[in-house]
Amino acid sequence: MTAQPDLPPLREVIARHGLSANKSLGQNFLFDEQLLKRIAAVPGSLVGQPVFEVGPGPGGLTRALLRAGANVTAVERDRRCIPALEELAEAFPGQLRVIEGDAMKIDAAAETGGPFHIAANLPYNVGTALTVGWLTSEAWPPQWLSLTLMFQREVAERIIAKPGTDAYGRLAILSQWRSEARIAMPVHRSAFTPPPKIMSAVVHIIPGVAPKGVSMTTLEKLTAAAFGQRRKMLRQSLKGVPGALDALRSAGIAEDRRPETVDIDEWCAVARSLGSGSIK
Repeated sequence: MTAQPDLPPLREVIARHGLSANKSLGQNFLFDEQLLKRIAAVPGSLVGQPVFEVGPGPGGLTRALLRAGANVTAVERDRRCIPALEELAEAFPGQLRVIEGDAMKIDAAAETGGPFHIAANLPYNVGTALTVGWLTSEAWPPQWLSLTLMFQREVAERIIAKPGTDAYGRLAILSQWRSEARIAMPVHRSAFTPPPKIMSAVVHIIPGVAPKGVSMTTLEKLTAAAFGQRRKMLRQSLKGVPGALDALRSAGIAEDRRPETVDIDEWCAVARSLGSGSIK
């Protein structure tokens, strides 16, 4: 095994470059290298594997991924962090490519050039939007092999939620109807600098088999309508969706149910009955 480069402590790197967490960018830095090593191990072996990382900041998770043998493409919009990341690239020749830019505007598949993993301590202000984007491709299976993502604990619980719970909604359905999602580990707020007000968790998602005859677009828009009025009965929340009430009846789902009581298989049955071209 190739010898690992001797890296300075993360706190020293941050001090030397005059970095501080930028609240407007949703930044909270992790310094615990053992914790970062555990996060990098969640996807399994990354030796020689392409990894797309969003918001690496000063490079805490990045160095853990590199030490695990990954070939990392890191996208960072805070230019203050670029010099620290470039130092990491020099320490791990050929393993790290840094892109200064907005991950919301970057095609991860095009940048990595093939099947890849996504791993990120996601900025809280864009984490959900990025994840929904990765989950909602019509082409399936996707080019990403796994998602290992840090979220606020509340968001993590919404991703893995089961029917009948307060956390169950559109995000749970998008995350689970053709993927497997789990909480890999909780992360205490005290692990971050500065400490956020709430707890966090690492979520791991891997793609599964998509149910036949179900359009992602139809399912997404159907559940958006339903959960947009989650306290109302389906007959009320879905009345503006052409064909939805007929699709409910075809799937054997009572119109007086509320959306959080409808499980993922049932939502897929409604979307299948509705068809791919019914919702505009």
